Amino acid sequence: MKRLFFASATIWQREVIRYLRSPSRILGSLGMPFFFLAFLGIGMQSAFSLRAGGDKYIDFIAPGILGMVLLFSSTVAGISVIWDRQFGFLKEMLVAPIPRLAIVLGRTAGGTTTASLQALLMLGASIFLGVKIPSVRGLLLALVFMALIGISFTSLGVALASRMEDPHGFQLIFNFLIMPTFFLSGALFPLEDLPGFLKWAAWLNPLTYGVDGLRGALIGQSAIGIPVDLAVLCAVSITLLTLGALLFRGARM
Repeated sequence: MKRLFFASATIWQREVIRYLRSPSRILGSLGMPFFFLAFLGIGMQSAFSLRAGGDKYIDFIAPGILGMVLLFSSTVAGISVIWDRQFGFLKEMLVAPIPRLAIVLGRTAGGTTTASLQALLMLGASIFLGVKIPSVRGLLLALVFMALIGISFTSLGVALASRMEDPHGFQLIFNFLIMPTFFLSGALFPLEDLPGFLKWAAWLNPLTYGVDGLRGALIGQSAIGIPVDLAVLCAVSITLLTLGALLFRGARM
């Protein structure tokens, strides 16, 4: 257990240091979400009329944009597994006297941490654009949802990358899975407005519960209910983390 903890912590530290030493990665990952928030939230305010409380549209989509940052940053963290395989670093970790579970836990913790940091930076940018400042309680609850979203989709990225060797193939699968996941999460529009079959697809989407939880924590609007959001995300996090650990057992050097 001690070896598992220290090995996981070391891998987590490596991922965080790599992130902090790459300013271009930090700024580049926030560019598209910032323009989504600015152009949609401000530019299209007059085109939308929200039934729930009459809040500004930018307040409504800000939690959805945070979910977008977490989704993209967490899932793409799996591509580092492929790069490490190509450069030989993954082989060094796999032959080291540490459990493979430590590699999965360390990478998941690292991806979750970096994704949450990016989401916090995006939250700061949202406040700059006029989004109302959340309460301390709401911010703490939002951090819990950020962590759960990060764990879920970083685990998914690691699980996919553990069975792939081509980074270009990973990017194609990434785009195939991520864009529908984002647009069916209720990030940009209320779920009540979706037609029946799309609404069912949204209920099966884990990010839906993450976005709804962030919205409930930050602006007090939750269509599903924060307890349900927490329960579903906890179950999804445990399931995907277990799946990632099982698939990584058979990862090739």
